[in-house]
Amino acid sequence: MNTIFEQMLQNYNIRSAYEQENAAKEIMQEIVLCGLSRAGFFKEAAFYGGTALRIFYGLDRFSEDLDFSLIFPNLDFDLAAYFPVLEKEVRAFGLNVSIQEKKKTKESNVQSAFLKGDTREHLLLFYGNDANGNIPHGQCIKIKFEVDIDPPPHAAFEYRYQLLPAPYQIRLYDAPSLFAGKLHAVLCRAWKNRVKGRDLYDYIFYLSRGIPVNLAHLGARLAQSGIPVADVPHTLNDVKCLLKNRFTQIDYRQAAQDVRPFIKDHAMLELWSAEFFGQITDQLSVQV
Repeated sequence: MNTIFEQMLQNYNIRSAYEQENAAKEIMQEIVLCGLSRAGFFKEAAFYGGTALRIFYGLDRFSEDLDFSLIFPNLDFDLAAYFPVLEKEVRAFGLNVSIQEKKKTKESNVQSAFLKGDTREHLLLFYGNDANGNIPHGQCIKIKFEVDIDPPPHAAFEYRYQLLPAPYQIRLYDAPSLFAGKLHAVLCRAWKNRVKGRDLYDYIFYLSRGIPVNLAHLGARLAQSGIPVADVPHTLNDVKCLLKNRFTQIDYRQAAQDVRPFIKDHAMLELWSAEFFGQITDQLSVQV
């Protein structure tokens, strides 16, 4: 087994084949971040979303995708320009992968791609003889990454450094700006028949750490989503009212089912209700 993988796997307490595969995916995500950094990607982009929260702020749940935003809008941005260097860097760690761009529609401001590799091959690479042997031939590990090429303004950024899988620098949203993105998802995501309990879980995480929200960035995100100017929140109380109203519209059984595979503490899901989320929302604060 690769020594770097051994070092990174020391952070995990793997008890099942499912956790084994998720740990491999998380390490591959960090290898992709390292490759993007070395390709110069973070000179014009920043990392945000659930995986950023997991890696840099300790969110205790698995997050599937890598989400990025340009620093400034650039509708001519070409994500594929980074693929050659990214693929070379990722392969240097022994990962046999390919990168495929997902064609976006004209109306979309998000560019996305998938990094793909054979599941069986990569689990053997990570775990050797301890790898789960019940993987069907042809099954793929996929790492999806997306870039918002027309980001809303008022986000703030910070730089962080990682030592594994190799030393690299990354630019990411600061915590209040990350929280603004999560509140936007809670308020605006079209859940329909599949409520994203992961949004609610992350909301609790932010509140439990006392992280304030970047109100200006939240307002810009809501306005970009089509919220009428008169309805864009301008005060902390405005945000609380919007959230409490949203929490009365959620099917909490579906929300719990969505997040259950991604977390280890299932007991807390018994608390989830409109009353629970309405009450904890009183702890929300804004960045000053």
